[in-house]
Amino acid sequence: MTDHPVQEQPDPDDLVVAPKRGGLMRSGLVVGAMTMLSRVMGLARDVVIAALLGAGNGADAFFVAFKIPNFLRRLFAEGAFNQAFVPVLSEYATRGSKREVRELLDAVAGSLATVLALITAIAMLASPWLVWAFAPGFGRDPEKLTMTADMLRLTFPYLLLISLTAFAGSTLNTWNRFAVPAFTPVLLNLSLIGAAILLTPLMSEPAMGLAWGVLIAGVAQLAFQVPFLARLGLLPRPWPDFANAGVRRILRLMVPALFGVSVSQINLLLDTVLASLLAAGSVSWLYYSDRLVELPLGVFGIAIATVILPALSRRHAEQSREHFAAMLDWAIRTVLLLGLPAALALAVLAEPLLISLFHYGAMTANDIAMAAMSLRAYALGLVAFMLIKVLAPGFFARQDTATPVKVGIIAMVANMVFNLLLIWPLAHAGLALATALSAFLNAGLLGWLLRKQGILIFQPGWGRYAVQLVGGCTVMGLGLWWLSPGWQEWLGWEVGTRVAWLSALVVSGALVYFAWLAVFGVRLRHFRMKS
Repeated sequence: MTDHPVQEQPDPDDLVVAPKRGGLMRSGLVVGAMTMLSRVMGLARDVVIAALLGAGNGADAFFVAFKIPNFLRRLFAEGAFNQAFVPVLSEYATRGSKREVRELLDAVAGSLATVLALITAIAMLASPWLVWAFAPGFGRDPEKLTMTADMLRLTFPYLLLISLTAFAGSTLNTWNRFAVPAFTPVLLNLSLIGAAILLTPLMSEPAMGLAWGVLIAGVAQLAFQVPFLARLGLLPRPWPDFANAGVRRILRLMVPALFGVSVSQINLLLDTVLASLLAAGSVSWLYYSDRLVELPLGVFGIAIATVILPALSRRHAEQSREHFAAMLDWAIRTVLLLGLPAALALAVLAEPLLISLFHYGAMTANDIAMAAMSLRAYALGLVAFMLIKVLAPGFFARQDTATPVKVGIIAMVANMVFNLLLIWPLAHAGLALATALSAFLNAGLLGWLLRKQGILIFQPGWGRYAVQLVGGCTVMGLGLWWLSPGWQEWLGWEVGTRVAWLSALVVSGALVYFAWLAVFGVRLRHFRMKS
């Protein structure tokens, strides 16, 4: 195969059938629904963990042992690898032959598995040093450091398994099979809930049962996607081939993409490192608040980014510049439509949300108050987190990874500076606020550069749209603030009362917001977009 096989003109009878095209909004709703199910199950998982472990040493140890492979998963599998692999695979699927597509899948699967198996083996041997690097504050407590290292030996193989799962999911997404990859994370949550109920009572350290649950989840998620690949005739026969032209292109794109697409994850990791140096419980407070922000980020932001990357990649392969620009504009409008009210609701209802979900068992009122501080700070950056998810594909779909890496480095440096400025007056909440501020810088630079390159072209009607959104958010925010009782009252309520009140507030806020938009002219048809 040549370095640019997609420029050849293969026999039409040998072409891979192009993925079916549908509406981006419909695909986004499918991914959003599956992601909502996953996130709800994730919250149920965290409710169980909070009741079992609270915010003590066992919880801190497990969260760090889980965060290390999970961070690398987001950085490599769902970050750099996905953003590099999907555009290349989309070109092969759109303009390449069946043989070329199959050779690419075989080579990528084999090469990815080989590299990750080696990394996993080294990481398991070096687990104490990895824990010290990711959470240096644990070094002051040898027992806590050892416990975390033991858990990491169980959780780190998750990186290998989930990266192969991400490979399968990216392939399915390229063929517009979005529901299966979006549902797959539910299996992680089910595995952890099952481990919490069945395994933790058998362990001298309960948190160790959860580490086993992570390993079980990795196996379950990969096994779940294999039959769907086979049904499409896309199940690879893994064989490492680093000389394959497609593999070389993906590797070239991956290296800078590590920074360009995953800066927010790197910033969250820096929060964990510094939080380990603060008061006991700081890591857990950041974790619980981050989990709530991840719900709308996953359901809205990541769902839109998931469906738009293959579509943008195809438009770039077809050299359809106008449709490419229209898709980016659609993505930004949709993110703001859903992200702004979600961020405002998180800020206004911070304590009620945390109490309803986590104030059980070992979780104290002080934990709630501390987690609420970081939740409001993270909520401030929610829209920026979402914008990064939909703006970065504007570069990666065009196989431009040099520009995002420059932006990523600037944002990381800014986050470090913000961390040092804010950690002393605001402690853990300062770390969350620094992450939010650096996310705005990242999103702003990405958007400005896309505009400068003539890639992002705002469509007519933005002024009116901005007024509609601001009005809807204002009315919704005031309504939630007026209707919600003081958070101290929530502490004394039974779980049924908490859930009923919270559900009523969320439904009321959504009704007020969307009613305002409907009255002032926003219609569903305005958000229809073909892939």
